[in-house]
Amino acid sequence: MSTPNIKQYKLIDHAYDVVIVGAGGAGLRATLGMSAAGLSTACITKVFPTRSHTVAAQGGMSASLGNMGPDSWQWHMYDTVKGSDWLGDQDAIEYMCREAVPAVIE
Repeated sequence: MSTPNIKQYKLIDHAYDVVIVGAGGAGLRATLGMSAAGLSTACITKVFPTRSHTVAAQGGMSASLGNMGPDSWQWHMYDTVKGSDWLGDQDAIEYMCREAVPAVIE
């Protein structure tokens, strides 16, 4: 049997220190951080960044800014743990709630 005539594509090699898969909020933030650290960085996505799951979810980021009455990262943590039915990783939730304000301001 003969082999079908398949069009050959030119291959181009690329070299990066870091390759990040996904251009949602976390992927783009990781890309910015790695680039700021001086690393050669590539971010791969199957959709344009403004069509990522982060954008499509129409969610947001919560932080206890303290601008709407008494609030603290501890209450934010409690609400998050309770909302997860106590199944969330509490160390990760604590870190997220402590760091939320600087991340929102950034």
